[in-house]
Amino acid sequence: MKLSDAMGPTSKLKQYWRWLGICTVIALLQACATAVPVAASDPRDPFENMNRKVTGFNDVVDAAVLKPVAQTYAQIVPGFVRTGVRNFFGNLSDVWSLANNAAQLKFKATGDTALRVGINTFVGFGGLLDIASDLGVERHRSDFGLTLGHWGVQTGPYIVLPLLGPSTVRDAVALTIDRQGDLSRQSASSLKRDTALALKLVDTRESLLKILDALKEASLDPYTFTRDAYLQKRRNDQFDGNPPMQGSYDDPDEAQDGSPLPAK
Repeated sequence: MKLSDAMGPTSKLKQYWRWLGICTVIALLQACATAVPVAASDPRDPFENMNRKVTGFNDVVDAAVLKPVAQTYAQIVPGFVRTGVRNFFGNLSDVWSLANNAAQLKFKATGDTALRVGINTFVGFGGLLDIASDLGVERHRSDFGLTLGHWGVQTGPYIVLPLLGPSTVRDAVALTIDRQGDLSRQSASSLKRDTALALKLVDTRESLLKILDALKEASLDPYTFTRDAYLQKRRNDQFDGNPPMQGSYDDPDEAQDGSPLPAK
């Protein structure tokens, strides 16, 4: 009997993630070693040179692994099953959003989210059906990064994480806590945790197939478009869609230092 045949599914998954992690580290080290320092085009992105290298690495992994798997998933899994999977993970994420909305003292968002979790869990067969959205109960997504921001922690520079994509220093630090709050990772079985993680990853990538393809075709520079869109969305999420004016990025009539431009 071959050693690979004697290995159980859990061991194989662990070996896969271990080798993927090693390859990621090697690729990042090579990117950092070959990167030529250049002036950042945006003060929010002082690590632009390195971020573009990581983005390139992520694009290679996506093209070689994630996108083909997501396309196959979309082709062989019926639409109603994919919708059920997405609803299920969405309901689990609502539980963590509930905790963060409460920590931010957002009472309406907390109430809506608690109602969503209750309806979808007990009426929607554990979250497989999104009954709450059909009833008009608004979803208020939140995470620990937004909670830190609510209590005054600045976002810090924009960074691109290996495999995970766009982030900021604050959001990257918060990922450790967000991982602990992810109910899909709370199973005592490592096989179940790894399976849930893989399914969630594939489902998320499948939901972005058309969006990412359109982005790459329409944008002259997908990197800057993605960066600006991510930072804007996080800012909108922080202030519930109504962010205050802040310097030249929000008001074209203000100079870089925040002072009004002279009249033309």
